Amino acid sequence: MLMNKDIAEFPNQLASVAAEIEALLKQLLDDRPLEREISRPGRLTAAIRHAALDGGKRLRPFLLVETASIFDAPRAGALMAGAALELVHCYSLVHDDLPAMDDDDLRRGRPTVHKAFDEATAILVGDALLTLAFDVMARFQVHDDPAVRIALVFELARASGLGGMVGGQMLDLAAEGRFEPKRKLAESEIATLQAMKTGALIRFACRAGAILGQSDASALAGIDRYGNAIGQAFQIADDLLDVEGDAKMLGKAAGKDAASGKATLVAALGVDGARARLRELVAAADEAVAPFGAKADTLRAAARFVAERRT
Repeated sequence: MLMNKDIAEFPNQLASVAAEIEALLKQLLDDRPLEREISRPGRLTAAIRHAALDGGKRLRPFLLVETASIFDAPRAGALMAGAALELVHCYSLVHDDLPAMDDDDLRRGRPTVHKAFDEATAILVGDALLTLAFDVMARFQVHDDPAVRIALVFELARASGLGGMVGGQMLDLAAEGRFEPKRKLAESEIATLQAMKTGALIRFACRAGAILGQSDASALAGIDRYGNAIGQAFQIADDLLDVEGDAKMLGKAAGKDAASGKATLVAALGVDGARARLRELVAAADEAVAPFGAKADTLRAAARFVAERRT
């Protein structure tokens, strides 16, 4: 059973991993070119740092690192894999913020990349972050077994691409009526959209930790169920924050989903229904990691944090 002290300690655990990821990202985003790189243009590097550093909870790498710890995977490799995952996440935010997508002016309480620099630079920042992510995930520092690194690269590509995050963004744009007459989506269609756009990378984060730890199939299946549940919970909580949150606390505009008519489970279920669904998902996450006993207490606390967060 998860104790109150575990929940109380969670923000400090999250912040500790975030600091480790931040330090690693700073190293990865250095001005100096690497072997077989020709040069790192200063303006592009500055814009990349604006996008990737000094902000965010780093929840996805946290989940990867903490899941890896259940299987006694080396922490240094998990942090490197977590940094690669965070680069993909940061790329997605830069492109999502563009005028052609969500057209946001603020991200993490400061101007979005296309506002701080320009649209062309923002596109190139996303391109560079995504490419660097796979460079980092393929490095021997992630794991000394090439088969493990190949598995991670393969799963990250599937989670972030056509049938995952990118495909989910396309479904989201279509749901706004960008390409065809707008229609009300069924709950199952909204769930699919959100499982792709948001849930896929969160689910990958959890699976990646188990892959790094070379878990057996049964353990990986349990972690996968946990990742699926927490990915759904994250998006519902995010949608509730858009309805009820404060822009200053969020670090971005609030109320945009309703204004643009986005398809969300809050819109489909109502606020009370969405909160009930959140409780169900937290229970499902708890059940999925039950076989790991106390070793999964941090993951249990993460599920509650995701469901109850205010920023």
